[in-house]
Amino acid sequence: MTTKLRSYYKETVVPSLMEQFKYKNIHEVPVVTKVTINRGLGEASRNNKALETSVKELALITGQQPIVTNARRSVAGFKIREGVPVGMAVTLRKDMMYSFLERLIHLSLPRIRDFKGISVKSFDGRGNYNLGIKEQLMFPEIEYDKVDQIRGLDIAITTTAKTQQEGIALLKALGMPFNDN
Repeated sequence: MTTKLRSYYKETVVPSLMEQFKYKNIHEVPVVTKVTINRGLGEASRNNKALETSVKELALITGQQPIVTNARRSVAGFKIREGVPVGMAVTLRKDMMYSFLERLIHLSLPRIRDFKGISVKSFDGRGNYNLGIKEQLMFPEIEYDKVDQIRGLDIAITTTAKTQQEGIALLKALGMPFNDN
C-alpha cells in the first residue's frame, strides 16, 4: 500500500530535484528515511494515569505504539530516580512515515491558530529537520474532550540530504509549509 505522498515523491519530486541539483544518478536524490516523534513526560513521570494517557495519545497520532524511555541515572535536581519513565518515542519508516507526513502537512499544521508556516531555521545543516509542537490538539485524531492536559511533542525528520539546501528543497517539494522569513 503506497501512500499518495510516496507516489508523489517518486513521480514528481525525484525528477524535479534531479533537474534542480543536476544529479547524474537517481540514488543521489535525497529521501526522507525516518520520522522520529518523541515527548518528554515531565510531571507525568510521577503520575501513572498521565503516562498511560500520553502513550495512548502518541499511539493515536502516529498509528504505532511508542517506546517508553527510562532515566539512566538519578538526578536529584530534577527529582528523577534511575529507572523512572522520563519520555517516550516512536520511529516511523516507509509507509507509516509517509502517511504521518501527509497528515502532518495537509491536516495538522494548517489547524494551528494563526499559522503562517514553519521556520526554515530548524534544519541542522545536514538536511534533517526538527519541529517542536506545543499542543497535541492540532492532530485530528485527538479529541478535545478526552485531553486531560496540554502536552507538546518533538518531530525529527531525517533525510539523506547532504546539505541544508537539499533538505529544504526536498521538504518544500513534499509540501512542507515553510514561511519565507
